[in-house]
Amino acid sequence: MPASDPAALARDIKAAQDHAASIAPVSARFPRFGLDAAYEVAARIHRARLAEGAQAVGRKIGFTNPAMWAALGVDFPVWGRVYAHTLFQDDGGEFRCRLDRYVEPRIEPEIVLHFGAAPPRTDDPARILDCVDWIAHGFELVQSHYPAWQFQAADTVADNALHAALFVGPRLEPADLGPGLTRPGLTDRLARFQVELSCNGVLRETGCGANVLGSPLAAVAHLLAALADRPADEAIQAGELVTTGTLTRAYPVHPGETWSTALDGIGLPGMRIAFEE
Repeated sequence: MPASDPAALARDIKAAQDHAASIAPVSARFPRFGLDAAYEVAARIHRARLAEGAQAVGRKIGFTNPAMWAALGVDFPVWGRVYAHTLFQDDGGEFRCRLDRYVEPRIEPEIVLHFGAAPPRTDDPARILDCVDWIAHGFELVQSHYPAWQFQAADTVADNALHAALFVGPRLEPADLGPGLTRPGLTDRLARFQVELSCNGVLRETGCGANVLGSPLAAVAHLLAALADRPADEAIQAGELVTTGTLTRAYPVHPGETWSTALDGIGLPGMRIAFEE
């Protein structure tokens, strides 16, 4: 079996992303394709996007919900990039989204953190929270350019951790998320709050902050540890956002559906997104 060519794979995957096309998983063609090679392919695609004028605005953490691991054949989180052209913000939390530009899309309710200061490598949630200047609820739309969502973990890394789009609702300072809330209290609340995810008014699942590796802050700690082994220019910088992973399972979405959330236990409003052709 010949070795994979990172440059050729980057071109193939980027073309699939740009044209909403499906391709065979890299691991099906190169069984020894691993995470190091996958992150190299992803980095090549990232550099190509920057050369075309794309603006990087943050990161997404994928596979932070262990409830999804068995179904997707993974057993650890991965990360990818969020760009200005994949980010949509609305302080009213109301969105419309065309699906014709995405491949087999699914929806994930998440917590988004924005870093006013670059976070240090630490597993102390309070130190991570000290670097956060706003918190929001969001929907990440993920997609699979590999048919029927059949892949290995390295395939997803090469495909930007399956990121398609990020929809971010009202952005609140940490102190505004509850009356008299202290930093330790917010750390606990981020682990214990609940979210109801509904489609066309019918409840599909109730999730909680603890579903994300224990809490969204724990997910960031994992990302910081993973980035510590990467080139220095990949570290999280001040001004970046991180969407911390799905609080429920990821659900397929279709034109004509309206998905909504309601949050309890934290001062973030719910969101609504209507999907169109």
